[in-house]
Amino acid sequence: MKRATFAVVGHPNKGKSSIVSTLARDDEINISQQSGTTTQADKVRVETARSGYELVDTPGFQRPAKVLRWLKRQAQSADQRANAVAAFVSDADCQQKYPDEVALLTPLVKGAAILYVVDGSRPYGSEYEAEMEILNWTGQPSMALINPIESELHVESWRNALTQYFKTVRIFNPMTADFDKQIELLTTFAHLKPEWSTTIQLVTEDLRMIRQNQKNQCATILARLLEDLCLYQTSQKVLDHNQAETVKPLLAKQYQNWMSKRERQSLKELFAVYAHFHTELTIEDLTLPPDLFDCEQWYMWGLNKQQLATVGAITGAAAGAAADLMVAGHSFMLGTIGGGLLGFGSAWLGADKLVEAKVKGLPLGGYEACYGPMKNKNFPYVIIGRFIYLYRQISQRNHAIRETMQIDSIALNSQINQLEKSVQKALHQACDKLVKQKPVDDLTEIFSPLFELKTTADS
Repeated sequence: MKRATFAVVGHPNKGKSSIVSTLARDDEINISQQSGTTTQADKVRVETARSGYELVDTPGFQRPAKVLRWLKRQAQSADQRANAVAAFVSDADCQQKYPDEVALLTPLVKGAAILYVVDGSRPYGSEYEAEMEILNWTGQPSMALINPIESELHVESWRNALTQYFKTVRIFNPMTADFDKQIELLTTFAHLKPEWSTTIQLVTEDLRMIRQNQKNQCATILARLLEDLCLYQTSQKVLDHNQAETVKPLLAKQYQNWMSKRERQSLKELFAVYAHFHTELTIEDLTLPPDLFDCEQWYMWGLNKQQLATVGAITGAAAGAAADLMVAGHSFMLGTIGGGLLGFGSAWLGADKLVEAKVKGLPLGGYEACYGPMKNKNFPYVIIGRFIYLYRQISQRNHAIRETMQIDSIALNSQINQLEKSVQKALHQACDKLVKQKPVDDLTEIFSPLFELKTTADS
């Protein structure tokens, strides 16, 4: 099976390397605002389970008009043009005079398809016509990509010009093109070069399978994280009760440090799932507001008090009369929930309890100070909210982006409300069990629907 190969070509500083980085899902590709960053043709291989393809990041055209004049001296008719390009690439004198063009055209002579990249935010000029004509001389299937680096101000004039030289013209921004847009780009070449149709079909099927597997991996990472955080406790054996009371603050600090470190470890695993290894997405940059133990602001990430009340009604098994006696008419407890009030009350009253800190005597003498586990009923939702938000950012983040990611809060409840009622109930029951340190079967399966939710930017 012949491997599909795409040479990304064009004028310098038009986003060629960014397009390669996005399509290859590789953040190691060198990207710079300076012209001429790519000085030789660099090949990147993308492997999938049953197939794969190659991308060639090429230097930009430097002297296309002179190269075109050289080619025209070699070819008197159209049937000689491809041979003239091959002769140019192999000519020692041309290799000295025109190294960038030789490096650019070499993969085309070897059979690579053409992805010609232009900047739609800059005006079209006739100086580009020489390089487009050279590309036509190669005889290879081609597509033009208009990259609106700063704006779409000149996209239409570029489109009018490009259609004179290329059968297919697409707008493609490597910073924002989602997964489906990237798949569409690959699929188009199955029509431009039919002998690649089977290869590209397998590639696109494999990429969709990889995408689904990534979601499943993220659900597993979240499930393990939440189990670890909700069950964790730390303790210290001492000789007497006073010593036990003294070490409790130290245990609290140890507890918080471990919990924060464990969350950051899961985020690192999340980055690895989507191959964000070298982009500026270091864990240290992701100081998630609020702090993991800033309980007063937990409602930014988890559920607010009224939502916790609703969860209490769902997970509780209350008798209406007993609940009425319990709330005794206090309006702040929102007594209109009815039969679920007992569950609601326990959720409300326990919402501000963080962890259990206690001192206990040991059977053989001495004491033990214990800190943890987590008791706050909002805590699982806080962890889920933070993780799901970062998942959405990272899973949709193209590898061409180099800026540090900005972190804002997420309305977790709006995400949960998109789920089917039975799924919502299973999620709430699981979170309730976790803060009671009870085992939850199939926690990954319970969390999986959260990773299937669509947003306007999701693919």
